[in-house]
Amino acid sequence: MRRAHTVEQVRAAEAELMAHLPEGALMQRAAAGLAYAVIDLLGSAYGRRVLLLVGSGDNGGDALYAGALLARRGVQVEAWLLSEHAHAGGIAALKASGGRVVLPSERPSALSAARPEVVVDGIVGIGGRPGLRDEAQDALKAVEGIPVVAVDTPSGVDVDTGELDGPHVRADVTVTFGTHKVAHLVDPAAAACGVVHLVDLGLDLPPQDQTQPAVEALQPEDVAALLPRPEPDAQKYARGVVGVRAGSARYPGAALLSVAGASSGLVGMVRYVGPAEVADRVRVAHPEVVGEGRVQAWVVGSGGGDRAGDELAAALDDGVPVVVDADALAHVDGPLPDGTVLTPHAGELAAMLGTDRADIEARPLHHARHAATTYGAVVLLKGRHTLIATPDGRVRATTTGTPWLATAGAGDVLGGLIGALLAAGLTAYDAASVGSWLHGAAATLASKGGPLVAGQVAASIPAAVRSLPDR
Repeated sequence: MRRAHTVEQVRAAEAELMAHLPEGALMQRAAAGLAYAVIDLLGSAYGRRVLLLVGSGDNGGDALYAGALLARRGVQVEAWLLSEHAHAGGIAALKASGGRVVLPSERPSALSAARPEVVVDGIVGIGGRPGLRDEAQDALKAVEGIPVVAVDTPSGVDVDTGELDGPHVRADVTVTFGTHKVAHLVDPAAAACGVVHLVDLGLDLPPQDQTQPAVEALQPEDVAALLPRPEPDAQKYARGVVGVRAGSARYPGAALLSVAGASSGLVGMVRYVGPAEVADRVRVAHPEVVGEGRVQAWVVGSGGGDRAGDELAAALDDGVPVVVDADALAHVDGPLPDGTVLTPHAGELAAMLGTDRADIEARPLHHARHAATTYGAVVLLKGRHTLIATPDGRVRATTTGTPWLATAGAGDVLGGLIGALLAAGLTAYDAASVGSWLHGAAATLASKGGPLVAGQVAASIPAAVRSLPDR
């Protein structure tokens, strides 16, 4: 599991570790990891050129000590100090190693002909407030177009919420220490992090719990451990039966795609309930699908149109877990039974909560948690990094997927897949998390770096399952 911790949790763990280490040892560990990540990005050390942007916090100290190590390896290192309170020990170490330190009053307005090949962002630490001061903005404008390695998190982002409020660094690589932070997993800040590289500092960090919930992200081994698999004596009913109430005469494709997601082989049976003309098309496309009967979970709403409210009421009356998607979301009113999963995109959640889409996209973590509490349900907020939130504050972020997944019908497939996992016995939180991870992984397999359509995502779910490590 990739777990992100809050700044408070990180600070407490660092203080505990530093109490048992020589002074400065923890910063030296971080600086070494940062320096070697920069060398990996450059491909070599001797003769390369690196510029450090250094503020007053510990991240600036990390950058300076990393610069000293790089200078000893033959890198031409220059540090622009953006504060009069930069780390004194780091400045001394860089100078002693042959690096050049430029004071705020000495900083040129433009770069020399020998442009740096990498810029290291050590402007603001994890305790900094969102946004950047004018001197930092000016420095970043001077190095625009040069690859950036951020220290811990890109300067200017809100570390604990993943929100942005003003100018910020957009990094190509972020080197973080001890653990991931919320901003690495939650957009829009996560989009500014680039590739995130974790340096282990040996911190003793608490697991995610209900008293201090942060964010976590499933990894392949986690998905493999959670995924329901048939026992040797399995039969189709024991593996779970999922029902799909989706589609309409106007949107028959929604039914076909929802059923395709549900019919990925993860349950023993799929039932379809809907208009006769749509049911006929479903049976032609999926001859293994049967009609109405008992189920262990329902999927409701995709392309349902005017019928969506009645279909949602019927599914909820059945007393089994329900995935509520698309048109059915407009009929959600008040707390829902345990086992319910809501799967809105930003526009749909904005309509549900009475706010605007831009605010949902600017504060997805806040709104996902608020919606989960409001409706007493697991909320899956779709996005580049989809968020899955529970009423008690736990959150998972999905980091699989591809931009090509932004295609019509992909959400219908996802709803069907989550419904199948619910019917197979997973909790609402695990079903939504595993379903979202597999959906993204299947899209990546189907895409192979190029365009795709939703049906290809559904068809690639078995391959995504096969790609998981043995548990």
